[in-house]
Amino acid sequence: MRRRLLAVLAASVPLAAVVYLPTASAETKDASAATPFTCMAPSVKAPAGTRVESVTAIGQEGGTIAGTGALGGSVSGVPAYCEVTVTLTHPGGNDHAKVRTWLPVSGWNGRFQGLGGAAYLAGDNNVGLGTAVKNGYAAVSTDAGVGDALDTSWALNGEGQVNTALLKNFASRSQHEAAVVGKEVVDALYGERPAYSYFIGCSTGGRQGYMEAQRHPGDYDGILADAPAVNWDEFEVATLWPQVVMNNEKTYPSQCEFAAFTKAAVKACDPLDGVRDGLVNDASRCDYDPRRLVGTKVVCDGRELTVTAADAAVVRKIWDGPRTATGKKLWYGVPVGADIWSLAAHTDPDADGNVVGTPFPVPAAWVKLWVAKAPSLDLSKITYSRFTQLFKQSQAEYDKVIGTDDPDLSAFRESGGKLLTWHGEADQFIPAQGTVQYRQKVERELGGTKKVDDFYRLFLAPGTNHCGLNGLDGSADGLAALTAWVEHGKAPRTLPATLVNAQGQSVSRDLCRYPQVSRYKGHGDPAAASSFTCVSPRRH
Repeated sequence: MRRRLLAVLAASVPLAAVVYLPTASAETKDASAATPFTCMAPSVKAPAGTRVESVTAIGQEGGTIAGTGALGGSVSGVPAYCEVTVTLTHPGGNDHAKVRTWLPVSGWNGRFQGLGGAAYLAGDNNVGLGTAVKNGYAAVSTDAGVGDALDTSWALNGEGQVNTALLKNFASRSQHEAAVVGKEVVDALYGERPAYSYFIGCSTGGRQGYMEAQRHPGDYDGILADAPAVNWDEFEVATLWPQVVMNNEKTYPSQCEFAAFTKAAVKACDPLDGVRDGLVNDASRCDYDPRRLVGTKVVCDGRELTVTAADAAVVRKIWDGPRTATGKKLWYGVPVGADIWSLAAHTDPDADGNVVGTPFPVPAAWVKLWVAKAPSLDLSKITYSRFTQLFKQSQAEYDKVIGTDDPDLSAFRESGGKLLTWHGEADQFIPAQGTVQYRQKVERELGGTKKVDDFYRLFLAPGTNHCGLNGLDGSADGLAALTAWVEHGKAPRTLPATLVNAQGQSVSRDLCRYPQVSRYKGHGDPAAASSFTCVSPRRH
């Protein structure tokens, strides 16, 4: 089980910003040329509401930096840097949050970069910090006083109650404090403040970026927040829905059968953009009915299986998403084209035909610990009505704490900040429609598409899984686009990307800014971005 979970984390990098490898560094400004650089522990003023417990500084040689924890990874060619660690505590909270700032000894480009986290990891695991330093940035990350990506030992205190201090750290305040401390360290060691400050994160890191824009609009000039885990209190419970469906319907399609449904849907909806190119360019328009596959034979591990009506019913409910017993929609389902097995994994039948679901650990922990506050809760026994109760309880208790869906970005807009997001339309963990919904709320709040586009742009990536444009399911240099926008006023009309289609082939695409979608021009190589144009979506 543990091996499968780590394999999933390593293969698809769910909820990860730690392997985010932006390349934009622009021109270099060598601060050390003006002021001799000394790696030392500076005097740090505690951010409001905190106390500084300790400050240390260690000179590091660089080289190859290994990523810690479950996410691992590495980055090579990192130059010498100074690592300053500031440990903060919130009086009465009994917490100890480490804020680490890495500063290149030479070649600093005058910019500052904040890094987001992954799953329950609040910050970076060294790969992002090393990459930032390699590209000339001074960079900061915080552990918020919590643990690794799948470590939830901090959730409840000795009395079985939610550790509110650590949850508040993880949800919001630690990222802001890291920005304050990191800039102070930069100023102390380089003798000047950064010219520009950027935040980078995907998933949990993406949510943290949105939180910064909503609550601390002056922290960063530019925020690159991808596949953002906004609406945490809702989608985190919703990602248990596939398990709830299978357990209640007592039907467990195999991984191979789930893949057959996904393949059939992609094949059916692929031509909607005007050409068969192995990509569904507007997943929201794909209305493939899984019942069309009933009676079809699929070969799974050498065995021929026949797709049943019960299999199709399960897939239909998973795609549709969670609903109440009366049919009211609660949240979005697994997107058509995404890997269903990531959330619907289970054991093979034993000798008696029994199957045990193996839910993804992030939502499993959220529901058990923070919502039910019952570590021994048997998730396989959750009925549809109990699921609705848990969903609504999560909303009621945690929307204001970690929902991160406040649409009022007026202060961020007025500060001159820019927010750029891409989200994969085949995201198996965080449905892109949740991000679309948030963007629509911002438009209603702040005067429509055009006004919001002035400071916040969203790009949807066809056929792309969770955080997949971080080099695992394609690539896009969002930081380069954001830098051009912030520093030169060049707002991105499209976001150039490399995508991977259903046949496993790399194709180039210019991602369209929401609400536009990509459409084939009618001629040209379907693997080339130049053969497509961005158009307004057709009505359903």
